[in-house]
Amino acid sequence: MNTDKWEQIKGRIEDDFEVEERGERHDDEMGGVDINFIVFKSPLGRVKLEFILKPVILDRKTNYSNRIGSGTKVEYVYSDTEKSERMVAYKWDEVRDGWVEMDAKAFE
Repeated sequence: MNTDKWEQIKGRIEDDFEVEERGERHDDEMGGVDINFIVFKSPLGRVKLEFILKPVILDRKTNYSNRIGSGTKVEYVYSDTEKSERMVAYKWDEVRDGWVEMDAKAFE
């Protein structure tokens, strides 16, 4: 999934379905994650698509001590230039009253 493909999908959804909500979020955790989302009514019910853009992990540093009871701390080093992109689909579950991630294998 790339940004151009996401824009195409989003455009088709806006043309073919009733869009309830759209927007963007930025989370400073994990090196800075940008999430672009759209919520719409489909034949399956309410569906939410998220396009997630986050920095690639370059290195993982583990800090630990041999003392009893001490914990382990993991630090990640994120890229400033390289980003990973993915799309996640959710379906609204009336029973749970929340979003449930859809299995990607169902679309194969």
